[in-house]
Amino acid sequence: MANVWTICKRELFSYFATPIAYVFIIIFLSLSGIFTFYLGNFFERGQADLITFFGFHPWLYLFLIPALTMRLWAEERKSGTIELLLTLPITMLQAVLGKFLATWIFTSIALALTFPMWITVNFLGNPDNGVIFASYLGSLLMSGAFIAIGSCISALTKNQVIAFVVSAAICLVFILSGFPMVLDFFTGWAPEFIVEVISSFSFLTHFEGLSKGVVDMRDIIFFVSLIAFWLFANAVLIEIKKAD
Repeated sequence: MANVWTICKRELFSYFATPIAYVFIIIFLSLSGIFTFYLGNFFERGQADLITFFGFHPWLYLFLIPALTMRLWAEERKSGTIELLLTLPITMLQAVLGKFLATWIFTSIALALTFPMWITVNFLGNPDNGVIFASYLGSLLMSGAFIAIGSCISALTKNQVIAFVVSAAICLVFILSGFPMVLDFFTGWAPEFIVEVISSFSFLTHFEGLSKGVVDMRDIIFFVSLIAFWLFANAVLIEIKKAD
């Protein structure tokens, strides 16, 4: 874990050494507020909760997290520093985990900075704080899945724009697979178990339960398994590129 933490600190400090961190946090907080209080009709609804706030998270992550992860490996490959990284006495999995954890911690910081919204709804009414806590947990797990996918795709190319577009496209597939419009398309002709399998891969399907305060281990296992799969694929891809 010492090696993982070393890589994690290196990557985390690199975020705050550039405007990337501050721009990301400002955009995330600004859009969260706009979507919640204006597009989400927070005051018109007359309910002290954060349902609309968390409802927009999958769509915020769809664009913001690929922008954050596109540089993880693409920049290393483009600048040539990946060769230096690979000569260090660390395993490939440790390097992948270190970069992933740094980005996840950074995203967690941005998410934690939305706590004034939690305070606001408690000031305005009596929300179910257990539901809000479960929603934060679900959002954090979902962001980890987005990051793992983005990190893996970033290892495929030196071009950060390509990494961003492909990552966003794959994440969109995971979101839309649970969208009623998509499921209705398959319901008309596909067997029910196929529709259920497609729905089971949806971020929306698993995040929706958590955002309602239902902490189902199947939802947690889904996100953790997805993170593990994409990080393993990330390490394999780097090893292949290393062999080249």
